[in-house]
Amino acid sequence: MEPFDCSPGVASLVGPYPDKDSLVAAIRAHRRSRKVIARLWLSEGIPYAFREAPGIYEELRLFLAACLGADPKETTVVGSGRCGVSLAPGGQLGAPFGPGSDLDMAVVSDTLFAEMRDAFTRWKDDYESGRAQPRNAREENYWQDNAERCPSNLRRGFIDPYKIPNFDRYPEAQRVAHCLWRANKRLAATPQVPPVKGISLRVYQSWDCFVRQMTLNLTAL
Repeated sequence: MEPFDCSPGVASLVGPYPDKDSLVAAIRAHRRSRKVIARLWLSEGIPYAFREAPGIYEELRLFLAACLGADPKETTVVGSGRCGVSLAPGGQLGAPFGPGSDLDMAVVSDTLFAEMRDAFTRWKDDYESGRAQPRNAREENYWQDNAERCPSNLRRGFIDPYKIPNFDRYPEAQRVAHCLWRANKRLAATPQVPPVKGISLRVYQSWDCFVRQMTLNLTAL
């Protein structure tokens, strides 16, 4: 009987929070190892940010899932809050998670993804037709960039809800923004976890889209 064998580079990773050098070495070892890391280390288990208060992590997931109409099991932490160090390429690579870091979260939900996609499509139509007007030059730059970039992201199966203006015309985006605002306030009042700068949220259409995008991000290292 043929035994199971780890992907190249992955055998050296032990524990839920490998150090930065071990992670980067495994990521660079083989394309298959990047998929393994995306599935196992970047989406499952108790995140580093909540390693001393896993029950609070579960309460946060329950809260967000209830607000967003998602499943708590499909609500997770990514980024440095997941493994303890940043895997963003460039100067942020290896930066440790700590007080003042962002808490990056992801929700995998086809239903929520469809809602955000529809809201984005309405906003983009409003913006390009002139029905929605940016309030200043800075907002104009962001809107133009979002209108150009987000369709490609949607085709890859994910969207950042904050890129849809928080206007009454787009209640889906308002609901997400209000939910994150409340979650931030509650975390700030929770002494068991380190203070974070803020909570961001990305919505994925499926776990396949999640793994594919995470693997693509790791390829840049």
